[in-house]
Amino acid sequence: MNYKHELVIAVGQPISENPTGIMMEAAFRAKDLKWRYQLIDAAPDKLPDVINGIKAMGLIGANFTIPHKQAVLKHLDELALSAKIIGAVNTISIEGGRLIGHNTDGQGFMRALEYFAKAKPQDSIVTILGAGGAARAIAVELSLAGAKSITIVNRTLSKAEQLIEDIAPHLKSSLSAASWDSTHKIPNSTDILINATSIGLYPDSAMPDVDMDTILPDMLVVDVIPNPPETKFLKMAEAAGANTLNGLGMLVHQGAIAFKIWTGKDAPVDVMYKALIDEFGAG
Repeated sequence: MNYKHELVIAVGQPISENPTGIMMEAAFRAKDLKWRYQLIDAAPDKLPDVINGIKAMGLIGANFTIPHKQAVLKHLDELALSAKIIGAVNTISIEGGRLIGHNTDGQGFMRALEYFAKAKPQDSIVTILGAGGAARAIAVELSLAGAKSITIVNRTLSKAEQLIEDIAPHLKSSLSAASWDSTHKIPNSTDILINATSIGLYPDSAMPDVDMDTILPDMLVVDVIPNPPETKFLKMAEAAGANTLNGLGMLVHQGAIAFKIWTGKDAPVDVMYKALIDEFGAG
């Protein structure tokens, strides 16, 4: 009898509220794989130790989340094309001892947008709150899918400007940066508004500092936060009459892409989504 389980880890800080393991272990069981998924809380200065541990223990793969998505780049041996363009990694695979970085965030977002919101980004006007790894991935994929214009709103304007400078050579959409100095007014031309920050992530019950009177009924408002699924921001946007999309769909679909990278098998997406719905009691 072989009692060994293959191990995949998720590395971040904070990480304890991350529900990815719920859906990933459900997927492993559904595919009869002896795999486990473990959350690892690691501060930025411990990232080199984590990388060494991944190599030493012979792990199959790993996920990286806040604050490591960009910092991990310098520790990898190779980057997939999506990760090169985006400049951030949320998934690594280990092949022949080499660490290969991937980014499944943006692709997962796009699949969720189409699957759950039935939304098409072609010719859309997009406002993204935040300029971190998730914002980068989402902006790239939306532009590649034909978004007309994308505005990155961030407290530190230079970070939003740097993001645009990094990705603009690969994209055709009109890209602009905006400073988030106080309560931000959403342009009334916005078709899709996305919170790509961690504001509102459990146990934080805050919401992005946005003028909710500027959110209109014909907007689609998306929050990438999966826990809680229905953030205060989404509830307020729904009360304003906007269509909303929570972070569970993106989480499931980016996880499904990672599952295929690690295992070579198609992910049981319905099983993964049901596991999260059962966990949160949300639809």
